[in-house]
Amino acid sequence: MSNRLSVYLCRERPETQRRSRDSPMRSSSTYANAAISSFLGNAPSWYKLAIIAFLLLNPLILHLLGPVVAGWLLIFEFIFTLAMALKCYPLQPGGLLAIESVLVGLTHPESIYQEVANNLPVILLLMFMVAAIYFMKGMLLYVFTKLLVKVRNKVALSLMFSCLGAFLSAFLDALTVTAVLISAGVGFYAVYHRVASGRGPSDRHDHSNDDHLKEEHHQELGQFRAFLRSLLMHGAVGTALGGVCTLVGEPQNLLIGEKMGWDFVDFFKHVAPVSMPVLAGGLFTVVLVERFRVFGYGAEIPDRVYRILQDFAQNERAKRTVADRFALIVQGLAAIVLVIGLAFHLAQVGIIGLMVIILVTSFSGVTEEHQIGRAFQEGLPFTALLVVFFTIVSVIHEQHLFTPVIEWVLMMDRTIQPAMFFVANGMLSAISDNVFVATVYINELSAVHAAGQISRAELDALAVAVNTGTNLPSVATPNGQAAFLFLLTSVIAPLIRLSYLRMVYMALPYTVVLSATGLLAVIFFV
Repeated sequence: MSNRLSVYLCRERPETQRRSRDSPMRSSSTYANAAISSFLGNAPSWYKLAIIAFLLLNPLILHLLGPVVAGWLLIFEFIFTLAMALKCYPLQPGGLLAIESVLVGLTHPESIYQEVANNLPVILLLMFMVAAIYFMKGMLLYVFTKLLVKVRNKVALSLMFSCLGAFLSAFLDALTVTAVLISAGVGFYAVYHRVASGRGPSDRHDHSNDDHLKEEHHQELGQFRAFLRSLLMHGAVGTALGGVCTLVGEPQNLLIGEKMGWDFVDFFKHVAPVSMPVLAGGLFTVVLVERFRVFGYGAEIPDRVYRILQDFAQNERAKRTVADRFALIVQGLAAIVLVIGLAFHLAQVGIIGLMVIILVTSFSGVTEEHQIGRAFQEGLPFTALLVVFFTIVSVIHEQHLFTPVIEWVLMMDRTIQPAMFFVANGMLSAISDNVFVATVYINELSAVHAAGQISRAELDALAVAVNTGTNLPSVATPNGQAAFLFLLTSVIAPLIRLSYLRMVYMALPYTVVLSATGLLAVIFFV
């Protein structure tokens, strides 16, 4: 009897275990583990807990301390998600914060839509212009490879990148120029990484994966990353140096020029007493940081990397067919059309970008949907992130978070107001959208002028202070400059290990020089 019972119990044990595994408690535990592991994907556990803490803390802060404190806390939480962009793309954690801001009443869907509508030109730019640059990458890689191979002096090369960024941004758009720089950087990196990994031209290769990289190449890859970081940062800062100078250089410039009634020449003349000294100071900073190898600059291109890029250029030239040359000609002509269209502002930037896509693809044999679709992979995630950013901006607008600063500056003595407007705009633009800050300030100043409280000459001086203040000190952080934010969240950033904090550190000498030079110019020349 005892033996039969023992056999029976042993026979029943597997079924009992199966029922135990399928029990509701075990199932709930499994789903909970799946939820925890799926939330924000591969982000570190401490990062996930931080985002959850933010989401739980915000309603409590709103209830206890009010919407102003909760609004400022939300801004810094969003900045945190940008700072940790290499841990997790900011769209998801920033988006959760944005959704919560609507649910708790810090902003409303109508306000978000209005912010998006006001910035529709920027969204169209990201949708179509970045895709247009994708179809021109063959020509861009050809031009930049020539430049990299011909100019070995790092200081001269850095100056060329900075001047190129400044010149193009004065007539084009900073995001467009940044897209060009990113495309060139990714091209350089992919060429070297493929060779260093032992892959042939026809082999499939993922240049974001270092697993197949030969051991002797690891150290030089680190140096090459530092080399590319410095060039891209010089070029990105160059977009700010040139963007402040002209009516079409930055979106807020157009807004200010329209309010003031300035055309292209008028705008340049009014801003030149500040923009020209700042341009000289910025270029001088390029030389200093490269000569003294400070703030992450000064890295030279490794000899082996240089030879690989040189061999690549020679091989490409040797195997280039008539069809390849024709494609380069088409892309070059499209680039000329692009420059003319943007320089003369013949249409909104995004519409011109769509035209370039149509022209290049029509004459390059790119007609299949999946081929065209790949061009939009780079720009659309950032477009979505920018809409999330506009949600945070709408919180600033709804809760009047910047109003005390504006009123404080307007109450100051008239003689120091331009300098204080420069400082206030710079501080606010470094943590917010400089287009939004410029919009708020220029509208307030226009209202004050219409009421007869300031003269036209005073309005001109303050408008210059607003324009330069939103353009120059905002290089301090990626969220202050859309071009910087685009670079931070682009495909090149993780490849070259360009994080938020590293970008802030590398921008620091520029922030100090541009801000100090701009402030002195406003004090003495405006």
